[in-house]
Amino acid sequence: MEVLAEYVAQIDDIQHRDRTEEVLAWVTRQFPNLKPKIAWNQPMFTDHGTFIIGFSIAKKHLAVAPESAGINHFSDEIVQAGYDHTKQLVRIPWDSPVDFSLLEKMIEFNILDKADCSTFWRK
Repeated sequence: MEVLAEYVAQIDDIQHRDRTEEVLAWVTRQFPNLKPKIAWNQPMFTDHGTFIIGFSIAKKHLAVAPESAGINHFSDEIVQAGYDHTKQLVRIPWDSPVDFSLLEKMIEFNILDKADCSTFWRK
């Protein structure tokens, strides 16, 4: 988690910092084989050099980016969790609880779906 600590420390809003730290620490604990890194000034996790999931902060939400394949696969569950999404990211409002079971499913999906992927992003 050290690689992500500097990113988290730079978040001014304490609520946003705590939530982001909670989510990143959870991913680190649940998926110890994933490699945390900062790229494009955003925390993300990779597996065998391929992107699995990324996060970013905005004024009103924590953005979760599982690539469009993850969004498409879990679109109904994302909406059922009370989140909205674009083609590339899920918006978790700061005042809403994090659906960690959905987050876990998205990460597991990407790990399995990209097991044979040799590029950072899906082609």
